[in-house]
Amino acid sequence: MDAMILAAGLGTRLRPLTHTTPKALVEVDGVPMLERVARRLLRAGADRLLVNVSYLADQVQAYVDAADWRTPSGERVEVRVSDEPDGPLETGGGIKKAAGFFRRGAPFLVHNADILTTVDLAALWRRQRDATDGRLATLAVAPARTDRALLFDDGGLAGYTLDGGEPKPMREAQGEGRLVDFCGVQACAPDLLDRVEARDEAKFSVMDVYLGLARDGRRVAAFDGTDAQPNAFLDVGTTERLERAHKVVAGGEFA
Repeated sequence: MDAMILAAGLGTRLRPLTHTTPKALVEVDGVPMLERVARRLLRAGADRLLVNVSYLADQVQAYVDAADWRTPSGERVEVRVSDEPDGPLETGGGIKKAAGFFRRGAPFLVHNADILTTVDLAALWRRQRDATDGRLATLAVAPARTDRALLFDDGGLAGYTLDGGEPKPMREAQGEGRLVDFCGVQACAPDLLDRVEARDEAKFSVMDVYLGLARDGRRVAAFDGTDAQPNAFLDVGTTERLERAHKVVAGGEFA
């Protein structure tokens, strides 16, 4: 399994901490967020990891170079770094720049570095691998609690909402819709790379790609978790959320 960790963000909402520490290396309960994500991906079956970097890239590069990341059976994994020296290319641009890393024979996972989740990553990957509906991606989602949510219906991704406003559909409705939050984790079909690489711009959000696919009638599916483990997540993007993250992880959540 190939997996990418999105670790190029500036971490502006975590300043002053991120004046000297890249966001991905900010610690939650004593462990850098990058390390937490990498360990979860390895437990899920990843045997190749790619980390994109930009702000304070040398620190992340040094951390990755020193990391002893291994599969559950003890084998060292292949790890590469994709540098974005002129500034973060956002999620879609980062995937586009790194597209040559991914093997085209199976889905790959993409995971934000600053997200703590309970998502069953192996189950998410299998859901994309085993799908027969032509989906180009499966997004881990949870019940909407933020002002920026995604609209899904029987046909998959159907639209979005911003700042708590009315949903903005990208196509005609197919059954009853529901609003969900994106958990920052996705399993992508290899064919998605063709769509990403076809974009003219270097910097863009992968969510724009997904919404464009919805508009064009292509399926992007939701993964709510398993019966045993419904999805939950915590975006550690602000100092307030970082304080909460310390507490909930110390208490046994998002281990």
